[in-house]
Amino acid sequence: MACPENMLFLIVLFISGVLVCFGQRDLITTMPDRLDVLTGSCVQIPCSFDIPDKNKYTFNSTILTSGVWIKENSNFGDRPDNVIFNSSKTDNRYQGKITGNMSQKNCTTVFFNVTTNYTDKYYFRIESQPYRATDPDKSVYIDVRDLPSSPIITVSGEVKEWTPVSLNCSAVAPCPEHPPELTWTLPTQFTTENQLQENSDQTKSVLSTVTFTPSYLHHEMNITCTAVYPVGTSNKTAEHNVMLNVSFSPKDTSASISPADSVLVGSCVNLTCSSTANPPVTNFTWFKISRGKTTQVESGQSYTLNVTGDGGLYYCEARNSHGCGKSNEVQLAIKGQEEVIGVAAGTLGAFLLISLISLFVWRRNSRLHDGLERTDSPQGQNSPVGTVCTNQATAGEEPEKPAEDQPEEIHYGDIDFSKLQTKETPAAAQDRVQGQESEYAEVNVTGSRAQEPPLNNLNELYAQVNKTGGC
Repeated sequence: MACPENMLFLIVLFISGVLVCFGQRDLITTMPDRLDVLTGSCVQIPCSFDIPDKNKYTFNSTILTSGVWIKENSNFGDRPDNVIFNSSKTDNRYQGKITGNMSQKNCTTVFFNVTTNYTDKYYFRIESQPYRATDPDKSVYIDVRDLPSSPIITVSGEVKEWTPVSLNCSAVAPCPEHPPELTWTLPTQFTTENQLQENSDQTKSVLSTVTFTPSYLHHEMNITCTAVYPVGTSNKTAEHNVMLNVSFSPKDTSASISPADSVLVGSCVNLTCSSTANPPVTNFTWFKISRGKTTQVESGQSYTLNVTGDGGLYYCEARNSHGCGKSNEVQLAIKGQEEVIGVAAGTLGAFLLISLISLFVWRRNSRLHDGLERTDSPQGQNSPVGTVCTNQATAGEEPEKPAEDQPEEIHYGDIDFSKLQTKETPAAAQDRVQGQESEYAEVNVTGSRAQEPPLNNLNELYAQVNKTGGC
């Protein structure tokens, strides 16, 4: 009979061996946890493996090693149908191939023409001589869908007005042989750059970067990234929309006054300031302009004041962390003041009008006076200017009075200096010596037809009178 101490030792050794056996992995694989796949397309499973140190002496990388994929459960002894692919065989349930180099422990595999029945967990196993092992602790879940997954849009940093910004759009590429094509829809001009990149889990994705310069008008506008997947002879699309959040200083700042009409002294007036900004306005400030001087009077979006005898202009400023905006100016009009201003304005206007009329009359008279001076005769004698009365009275005679029953008519005549004699006559010389003065008068016609003076004695006439009016 065995010693109790020896029996206890054998039991402990047996239990330790069992624990070591169950806790030991004969194969260590590395693959993604999940892959989203599109129906009718292909799927690439990034895969690599390693051999534990205790078994490395039994694995010979120079010997051809086969890769085996097992569906649903790693223990395929009872269900051999779970083996869906074996690289050493040509007849497999799944059409595919191992694209990785097994001698370098790369087990990357591609399956083609996947269907929704492919959705499940998958385990990897290697078979070589004399080493065969399966990793029961690591699997990849493949989810096969009829529609592609939506791309993902990310923004690099804060989007500020007039500052160039880059947006990234990424879409999974489960079938790198036929990656998706990414396109953008933006409310402004932009440039793009597309590239196929490898993720940290060795899966592939397409990254598209768009660069543009936003303005405040682009705030809360939608941008779209669309992914187009080629599947056979057709395409399947998916898109992602995001709303732009553009930071900008206050815009469209305006001030309003209520009531807008003129008010009485002692009444209340409300001033309101409004503005558009992102982030929102944090401070409103009111200013008053009176007699050419600007003064800060109040803070806040609304300003209520009691009207005194002093009106003026008011405006507001809105400010946030990106800047400020200034509003329009509003007039506070007080009843009574506008009447005084109106009278003053009317008086000033009338004064200016009278001044202009006076200046016009003065300039006109000056021109007429200059014209009279330029009508001197060639011998230096004063020539008659203007009109000459045709019925001028002789010395000692009274001029004939017009008939009362006939209205006076005025006839204007032109002065024709070409009819004058250049030679001084004795009568003209006598008149010059005696200092007689010529009379200037208008042509008065009192009858139905005035008698024209004789034209045969030019020495007694200063000018020829041509009547322009009728009888």
